[in-house]
Amino acid sequence: MVFNRSVLARAALGPAAGAVLMVFMAAGAIPAYQMYSVALAAVYTIVVLSVGLLAGWSGIWSVGHPAFFAVGAYFAAYGSAHGWALETVVLGAVAAGAALGAFLGYAGARFSVLYIALLTLAFTTVTLELVNRWSSVTGGDQGVPVLELRSALGLGTFAGGGTQAQYLAVGAAAVVLALAVPARASALRMRLVAAKSHPMAARTVGIAPEAQSSLSFAVSGACTSCAGVLLGLITGFVSPDPFSLAFGISLIAACVLGGVGSVLGAVAGGVYLTWSPSLSSTVGMPQPVVQGVVLIAVLLFLPAGAVPSLAGPARSILRRVRRRPGTACPPAPEPAAGQPETAPPPSSGSPAGRPPEACGAAPALLRLEHVSVAYGGLKALEDASLSVRQDEVLAVIGPNGAGKTTLLNVLSGLTGNGRVSGTADFAGRPLLTARATARRRLGIGRTFQHAEVFSELTVAENVLCTRRRVTARDRDAVARLLSSVGLADVADRRPAELPFGLQKRLDLARAMAERPRLLILDEPFGGLDAGERALLAGHIRRLNAEGTAVVVIDHVLDDLFSVAHRVLAFDFGRTVGDGAPDTVLQDPKVRSSYLGTVGNRAQLPDAVGERNLIRLRGTGHSYGGVAALRDVDLDVREGSVLGVAGANGAGKSTLAGILHGSLRPTHGVRESGGSVRTSLAPEGRGLFKTLSLRENLEVAAYAAGITGSELRARLADTVQWLPARLRDRMSAPAAGLSGGEQQMLAVARALIARPDVLIVDEPALGLAPALVDEVYDRLIGLTHDGLTVVLLEQSLSRALSVCHEVAVLHEGVVAAQGRPDDPEFAALAEAAYFSGGPVPATAEAAAARTSQVR
Repeated sequence: MVFNRSVLARAALGPAAGAVLMVFMAAGAIPAYQMYSVALAAVYTIVVLSVGLLAGWSGIWSVGHPAFFAVGAYFAAYGSAHGWALETVVLGAVAAGAALGAFLGYAGARFSVLYIALLTLAFTTVTLELVNRWSSVTGGDQGVPVLELRSALGLGTFAGGGTQAQYLAVGAAAVVLALAVPARASALRMRLVAAKSHPMAARTVGIAPEAQSSLSFAVSGACTSCAGVLLGLITGFVSPDPFSLAFGISLIAACVLGGVGSVLGAVAGGVYLTWSPSLSSTVGMPQPVVQGVVLIAVLLFLPAGAVPSLAGPARSILRRVRRRPGTACPPAPEPAAGQPETAPPPSSGSPAGRPPEACGAAPALLRLEHVSVAYGGLKALEDASLSVRQDEVLAVIGPNGAGKTTLLNVLSGLTGNGRVSGTADFAGRPLLTARATARRRLGIGRTFQHAEVFSELTVAENVLCTRRRVTARDRDAVARLLSSVGLADVADRRPAELPFGLQKRLDLARAMAERPRLLILDEPFGGLDAGERALLAGHIRRLNAEGTAVVVIDHVLDDLFSVAHRVLAFDFGRTVGDGAPDTVLQDPKVRSSYLGTVGNRAQLPDAVGERNLIRLRGTGHSYGGVAALRDVDLDVREGSVLGVAGANGAGKSTLAGILHGSLRPTHGVRESGGSVRTSLAPEGRGLFKTLSLRENLEVAAYAAGITGSELRARLADTVQWLPARLRDRMSAPAAGLSGGEQQMLAVARALIARPDVLIVDEPALGLAPALVDEVYDRLIGLTHDGLTVVLLEQSLSRALSVCHEVAVLHEGVVAAQGRPDDPEFAALAEAAYFSGGPVPATAEAAAARTSQVR
């Protein structure tokens, strides 16, 4: 836990309030008939706090806490009948509650919220049945008295139903509230929230979600069982009635009303549970009705809960007052004196900004030999071998689906249910047998393509959660780390408040924490602008200069090659090239993996109309400040096959959505010539796997408003387009199809609406060459019937072979556009594909080429 002046001041509020309350009780300011209600509210506060923090910090909603409550109460009854000391009863109840909670937390960690709730429901049901049947201990439905418990520490004797027990309940609640305040700033809370918000990313920083769920449930169960002991003492009698399932639901309602995860909200929830029967009597309505009305009102008008909703505006005002202006995008940090420069001078004959060649004298830090990963019958990685030296930056390239991310998942232990074979060692230790959470301790850090940060933690807490304990020294170290990546001014803000570029820096800072020996970067340059990419490249060089080995994959080859000493190329899960950044793209196998190879060119229709069915002018789109497309001008002419080629991340899928009309551009214009129907076969096919082939087609028809006899006619026509092997299996589920068959079904589903323009995103993704040819043959066959087709492809060679016109996307910009029969266009398109250039030297040349395309 963290203790500083501010935390101690807030933690002291609970004991201070408890002391004042006990003074009022002793002075008679609180009537004797109300003292029981005050003590009961204190007990309920502990239980509501236990349930609320479990839900707020761990994401576990439990209806099993009445069972923990019962365990503590019956411990009090049994201990009082057998002469046990108060401390023995409390320790026994706490131990039993912790053990049962740990079991439930571990067992439920792999399930969804619904299944965990059902598991805890079953736990309460079994416990209540045991209470009723074990009458020799519990008294069955008749109940059992709580006589008295004597303190072994000299605190006195607490008689069941006596005044002393009421003071004890108030004091215990005050202590629990005091402990909860510093727990909010502790590593425990950070790690629990991290495991809840993103389990996979949590594993990469050494947090095991199963262990965190078990720990949080154990603590929650222990506190609730302790509250059960207090309940037995203040009531003097224990029966099954207070521990019903209805009480479990009331507990959840009280948590929501006060504010899930709020310490003060737990007090409000405890008070509400205690006095809701009196409120029901006052208004003359049944208690469930009153509770329902109150809960609905809170959810509608105070959705975060009463306490957070009322306290939130005050916090926002204070935050705005404290926050300095101009911190939305912190400037790039300057290197401190004595630190290596961010970007070493380029070596002779190397691209600008390129790091010096690795000396090659350092031993291999990481070594993989013949590693394969299979998911069912699919081999995502096959016979991969590589080594990385301590002084090296290794870049891994390849088209989408080549196995790059699978390779990184092997290194970080995130292969899921994949079967991994081969050998790997890191710093002389076996790697493949190590758990994902243990690899952080070995010295391996990992970032993610989409900056998988912990959204419920602040920027500083996202990095601090990598520690098991947080000390003042840890906070100082994290502050220095955030300053080094330009995040010091936003350390107290949530990631959702930051632009994407700063979230990427946060992901990097979290991976850099604890100075890993190997840093794994998954597409770190994706979605960043030129300035942010230059800053990131500087960080990578600096880390490498300080002794960190780096393995990085990306599709932004210019920036990737500027930091890499060596490049490894993958395709279809196999290594196809290995060399220096200056030479690796000259390897024919590497070039063909990106650009594709095509044999015979498909026969396109000769006649292409002049009417533009869809026109884009200055069109762009951004996702949360990340520009995916910028100022795109594009015409889709009637009867043509337009190809859009680009590497993964170039913006093709965003462009597909805008052409389809399902995605509205952030800026620019999309025009269609009259009433133009469009259909989209998305990347990844997007089939309903549990539905049959026929049902997949019917769903698309219903969405287009096609029913009755017209639906039957459309189905008959569309089914005829499918190959015979699919026409004979229309009742089979789509999950049983091969990749190529699924792609043809996805196209057929798009065709059932009889579109004027068919847009197909990555039709060849994940398919064997023979299946690719079959899919394209059927697509080109559609154009002979007058259909206009837009193909979005990674393979530039494929696009050049089957399209009338080709536009090359590079980082969201149309870097080249022309006709495949133009002898100069192939070289221009290839250069644009990899680096976005060269472009025509003069405006006149650009205008001439544009007019030729149109």
